[in-house]
Amino acid sequence: MQKRKLGANGPMVGAIGLGCMSFAGFFGSTDEDTSLDCMQAAVDAGIDFWDTSNIYGMGVSERVIGKFLAQTRAKVVVATKVGINVGPPRHYDNSADHIRSELEKSLEKLGRDKVELYYIHRREQERPVEEVIETLAGLIDDGLIDAYGLSEVSPGTLRRAHAVHPCAAVQSEYSLWTRQPELGMIQTCRELGVTFVPFSPLARGMMGQVSPDPTKMEPHDWRQTSPRFVQPNFSYNKAAIDGFRAFCATRGWRVPAAALAWVLDKGDDMIPIPGTRTAAHLREWLGAEDIQFTDQDRAEIERLLPVGFAHGDRYSDTQIIGVERYC
Repeated sequence: MQKRKLGANGPMVGAIGLGCMSFAGFFGSTDEDTSLDCMQAAVDAGIDFWDTSNIYGMGVSERVIGKFLAQTRAKVVVATKVGINVGPPRHYDNSADHIRSELEKSLEKLGRDKVELYYIHRREQERPVEEVIETLAGLIDDGLIDAYGLSEVSPGTLRRAHAVHPCAAVQSEYSLWTRQPELGMIQTCRELGVTFVPFSPLARGMMGQVSPDPTKMEPHDWRQTSPRFVQPNFSYNKAAIDGFRAFCATRGWRVPAAALAWVLDKGDDMIPIPGTRTAAHLREWLGAEDIQFTDQDRAEIERLLPVGFAHGDRYSDTQIIGVERYC
C-alpha cells in the first residue's frame, strides 16, 4: 500500500487506515473472532494506522485491539481518543486529571507503553483549548503519546490549539455525502501542515457494494436514529447513490473502492479511516488507491452526487451535541 505522512513530524503509514468503532457493535452485532479476523485482513493489506476510542464499547474496541497485537506482534500505528464522559448524563471532560487517567486505562487495554496519536474526542467548551493542549504537550514530554489530534472541531479551535503546540491530525466526517470540511477545515489543515483524517468516508455503509436496508438493521444500530437513514430521507439518498453505483459498474470499480478513491484523490495530506467489523467488507475497499480518475470521471461523479445532495442531517439533534459547527 502507498504511504502517507501522519502529521508534520510523524510516521509514514498506509494511505488508508482502519476505523475500529464497529468492533464495539455500533453498526450491528459482532464478536471477538470476527474482529480479530478483520484486523488480520487489515495487516495483510498493509493497513497499519488504526483508530479507536476509550468509549467504543466502553473499552471493548481497545481490548480486542490489544489482544490482537499481543498475539501477532503486528506493527501498527494506534490512535485513540478521550474527552467524552458517557454519564449519565453524557458530558465532556478535557481536564488534565481525566485525560491522564483515561490514557493510562487505554494503554493498559491496548497493552502498550504509549500511543502514537491521542485525540480530544470532543472539546469541552467551558475549558480554554489552550489549557487542554498544555496537558497533551505534557503527555508528549512524558513519552506517553507521540502526538495529539482533535476531533470534530472548528478551524478556529485548530488555530488556537496549534499555536500552543503543533497539532498532528484533525479528524472529521468527510465523504461524498458529507463535505462540510471543504468550507474551511481542509484549507486550515493544509495551511498549518496538519494531516486531515476523514472518518466515515464510506458514508456509514451507504457507499457499500450493496445498499444497506434500514428495515433489517438491529435495534441498537447507531443508524436507526440517524436522519439520513430515516424515511423518507433514506429513499432519496439511496436513489442518488444507486446512480453512482451504476456508474461504478460501467467503469469496473467496486463501489466502496471508488468512494474511498474519491477521498484519496482530494489530496495526499488526507488519510481516510473507513470502518468495518468484517474482513469481507474490508477487502471490498482494496484497490481504491489504484483507481485513477479522469477529469471526466470527476465531473460525472459531481453530477451524480453534487455537493449537498444528501437528504437529512448527518447527526440527529442528540447525536450532534459536542460537535463544533462553524458554517
